[in-house]
Amino acid sequence: MEISNQLKNQHLMWRAGFGPSVEQLSDLPKYAPEKYFKALLKASSQEPQYINVADENLVSLYDQLQDANKRKNFDEMKRREINRMQQAAVRSLNLYWLKEMVTTSAQLREKMAFFWHGHFASRNNNIFYNQLLLHVFRKYGLSDFGTLLREVSRSASMLYFLNNQQNRKGRPNENFAREVMELFTLGRGNYTETDVKEAARAFTGWTANGKGEFVFRENNHDKDAKTFLGKTGNFNGDDVLNIILEQPQTAKFITKKLYTFFVNDQPDETLIARLADDFYNSKYDITALMEQIFTSKWFYDEKNIGTRIKSPVELLVGIQRMIPMKLDNDYALFNMQKILGQQLLYPPNVAGWAGGRSWIDSSTLMMRLRIPQMFNDKDELNVTPKQDDDVMMGRKSDGTANVPMKPAAAPQKKVYGAVEASINWEQYINRYAKIERDQLLGIIRQQILQVSTPQVEQTISKSLDLSSRAAFIKSATVQMMSLPEYQMC
Repeated sequence: MEISNQLKNQHLMWRAGFGPSVEQLSDLPKYAPEKYFKALLKASSQEPQYINVADENLVSLYDQLQDANKRKNFDEMKRREINRMQQAAVRSLNLYWLKEMVTTSAQLREKMAFFWHGHFASRNNNIFYNQLLLHVFRKYGLSDFGTLLREVSRSASMLYFLNNQQNRKGRPNENFAREVMELFTLGRGNYTETDVKEAARAFTGWTANGKGEFVFRENNHDKDAKTFLGKTGNFNGDDVLNIILEQPQTAKFITKKLYTFFVNDQPDETLIARLADDFYNSKYDITALMEQIFTSKWFYDEKNIGTRIKSPVELLVGIQRMIPMKLDNDYALFNMQKILGQQLLYPPNVAGWAGGRSWIDSSTLMMRLRIPQMFNDKDELNVTPKQDDDVMMGRKSDGTANVPMKPAAAPQKKVYGAVEASINWEQYINRYAKIERDQLLGIIRQQILQVSTPQVEQTISKSLDLSSRAAFIKSATVQMMSLPEYQMC
């Protein structure tokens, strides 16, 4: 079957971004995907602005907390107030980034940042650490993996999340060193326990100050010789990262992770091996690898289109890009993330989100199918949230599943408030002005769904509003987005 430029470009926009925007609908059929990708790359080439949501009051109080003399005057109530302000600021950062995903033309940059923030999973309630790490993902997400790895490894957010501030000569803490290899670079089975111990010694003294700046405490560093991945020397943390980057296995591990996220959940080992060789030889040039993927013919094969389940964030952002809207209750979007099991900046554990079929269960699927109607009808969020996973950092002893150590209490149904969205239907409806009435439903289906299911039109026909052309377009769009097929991209 010949695949149209429109479908190919929609596929590209869902994978290299968060779905096509309403403004792009008329352009999708006009350009070859290679040209469309070049435009995406150009739009994402500028360095992003630093996102700062911390207000002056919080900054002032936090600065005082870092001063040993002023800290003495902080009672428990004042500390709690700072913590409350921090948590509120992290929620604001979450929503700010979500809106950026919806509105920005730098779709590729934000999608890469979104990927890396799941790969280098880290969570804490310090807004300053969160802002700094998010900027790393957005600034270096399309650079080279070596630079990105070093920046993340020196970030306060990651160092504290993985307890490296406790890593000292004579009392090594292995958490950071282990996860750098197991989850971030080499993958399980490609290093030994001795390598973990020796790497931990090399990372002794790596920490950060209260402002989030990297600090090397030389007095805490183990200066004796270490043997790591077959090499011996007086290694420090940077040396360990360089040795890791010298391993072709690192390129293979990262390439496979990128492939299963951006191309297909089912890895093509032959393709991945070829991509990994090129990635390694390019000195880990992320942009070159993504260009190779997104401009290849095989990326647009039928087997790769409409085969991924949208993550909660992709789902929420994609709807808002297609149907422009303003939410009077912004925190409804934050609560939807929580209900569906993916909060930005708050991964379930150090392994990040499992993705794929884990996004869907009986409760989340029903919620997903309700969301378009909730936006349209200003419905209430009255649901049972998914449980948070923070047991053993979400890992069994073999590092795979996330199973609680003891039975958890059943979550209770909560009312999160109304979803108050003001939709700009006029902008959306105008895109269909030149389409004949008898062709409308088919065109809407093609632009909304990535899955080829012509019988969908018959399925929703009884639910359409036939009172006017505008009402027909609105109801058809909402009904299409409320189908199980819309969950795929």
